[in-house]
Amino acid sequence: MLDEKLKNHHIILASGSPRRQEFFKNLGLDFEIRLKPVKEEYPPRLTHFEISNYLAQLKALPFKDELRPNDILITSDTIVWHNNKALGKPRDENEAFTVLKSLSGKTHDVVTSVCFTTQTFEKTLHDITKVTFKTLTHEEIRYYIKTYKPFDKAGGYGIQEWIGQIGVTKIEGSYFSVMGLPVHLVYKTLNTIADLP
Repeated sequence: MLDEKLKNHHIILASGSPRRQEFFKNLGLDFEIRLKPVKEEYPPRLTHFEISNYLAQLKALPFKDELRPNDILITSDTIVWHNNKALGKPRDENEAFTVLKSLSGKTHDVVTSVCFTTQTFEKTLHDITKVTFKTLTHEEIRYYIKTYKPFDKAGGYGIQEWIGQIGVTKIEGSYFSVMGLPVHLVYKTLNTIADLP
């Protein structure tokens, strides 16, 4: 399958996310985790998927001079887009509460972008999933924040955790994209790269 097609390539996953790393393991791929610090800032003129595309490409920049001919670097970014603004990772319990309260009873977009970089080309794609929450009580929000401490997650929640199980009433799009990686698009793109001359 894909691992056989990519046997002459070396995949570098530039992500500390255990969820993204697990997805790559599940695809049966050999890959190296390589991390470099990046200040995740973007121009204020950008909106929606432009933000996650920009950040995914930004995360690839520190690696460009060290890529070898058979390397495929994969960088990714996820944002939650709600009320015409990007919701980042909450800094503390109060911010997490405010963010989750704003998502309660409404539908928001989760946008995940993935950037594929080699010595000769760069391709960035994105995936949009619409997620609807039931009306969450203040007690439910506080319990989730105290128990799961979702400060490393865009929009202040992980769909695979308790809040997703009891609170998400509808998903339009890829569940895995909400978790942090549109696996179907990654699989398709890696197949395309493997077929390149």
